Amino acid sequence: MPGYVIHLAVAKEYLKKSKNRNENEEEFINGVIFPDSVKDKAITHYGEKSSKSNLYEFLKDKNVNNSFNRGYFLHLLTDYLFYNKYVDRMTKDMYNDYDITNKKLIDKYNVELPNEIKGSVFFKEGDLQILSYDLLYKMIDEISNMDIDKIAKDVIKNPEKWTKFRELKRI
Repeated sequence: MPGYVIHLAVAKEYLKKSKNRNENEEEFINGVIFPDSVKDKAITHYGEKSSKSNLYEFLKDKNVNNSFNRGYFLHLLTDYLFYNKYVDRMTKDMYNDYDITNKKLIDKYNVELPNEIKGSVFFKEGDLQILSYDLLYKMIDEISNMDIDKIAKDVIKNPEKWTKFRELKRI
């Protein structure tokens, strides 16, 4: 799963680009961080594991008509696309890359860390092993431009499209 800072950067950009939605920003951000803030992430990601977020199962259980659920859905959408479009391998180095990218992403996207996750976000210096800044910037831009309502309707209408999971190479 992408780290908290990646999720918050997507959320920050989404909120900036969707001002006409009048989202409750605090509720939206709470929805964005919720799925990773629990011990059993498979439950909050509606899949067998967090790397297999099931958007269809989420929408069978909840809707996207309030800011918390919309943030929650954006989190799951980000996870789904991260593993099925943007990365093709998984390794423990990924978490090291998150720690390396956190500072730069916080600065670039003006991310504010909610108090409840400050102890879970780490910072390191070093060379990226799996991710690249170009990939992250592209992903954040593309996902933050998506229309959550249209995606949710498409997930309900075409669940087979949104419940396929690409197998990641384990390194």
